[in-house]
Amino acid sequence: MRGMPNGHDEMDTSESSKRGRWSRDQLKLAFYLYCQLPFGKLHSKNSDIVALAHRIGRTPSAVAMKLSNFASLDPSITGSGRKGLEGASQLDRDVWNEFNADWERLAVESAVLMSDAEGIGLTIQDEWKIEFDDFTGETRPAIVEQRVKQGFFRRAVLSSYRGRCCMSGVDVPTLLVASHIIPWSKDKANRLNPRNGLCLSAIHDRAFDQGFITLTNDLRVLVSRPLRESVNEFIRATFSTLHQRAIERPERFVPERAFLDWHRDVRFVGEG
Repeated sequence: MRGMPNGHDEMDTSESSKRGRWSRDQLKLAFYLYCQLPFGKLHSKNSDIVALAHRIGRTPSAVAMKLSNFASLDPSITGSGRKGLEGASQLDRDVWNEFNADWERLAVESAVLMSDAEGIGLTIQDEWKIEFDDFTGETRPAIVEQRVKQGFFRRAVLSSYRGRCCMSGVDVPTLLVASHIIPWSKDKANRLNPRNGLCLSAIHDRAFDQGFITLTNDLRVLVSRPLRESVNEFIRATFSTLHQRAIERPERFVPERAFLDWHRDVRFVGEG
């Protein structure tokens, strides 16, 4: 099928009747995973898809097909000429609509569901293995929940930008940041909204956060005068060539115009 991810398998159409209908919790986990995988990796040999299939008692092919059903509902996919898999159910659509409006609940509820099975976990769930210091004064559950939320946002944003800084092309994971357009502290409702994120290298993230660079609504970089005219050769070489250059567009979760408007109006230092 044109536009389907490479490696996608055909599935026996009788499987749904053998294993029963997908439950809401199963669909929630499938959507959670869909948000964190590049479109080209929605196939049955993907280790995260295999792990989720094991977790929910489905075959990897069935999970891959369900993720492709979600792709058929995704305007970022269909609007680019690619196709998901037709046949999304009404419950698929309900889950899609519900959690596109509540990313935080999706991250927390899905992480809890995945942690329920002993010895079974998706490879994307590494945050559950992290040890935390006690000096913060926060309870361990609160810290773990925070890390789960941040982990979901990072994976969703980085996968959307194919693991590359959208301004520089840097593709070393440890040098990449899922940068908020409107900061975490300023907009609670959109803290985990992947459309409030950009994949940036650490230095570009810092410059963006401090308002030295921003984006137009057509996703071109604006570089402030202080950086464009810096006497520091490294700064000029790193930033001045970006001015008015289009970023590498994400394959989905395109930044919301309202978030970009806020960043230009509130954060950007412009010609100052």
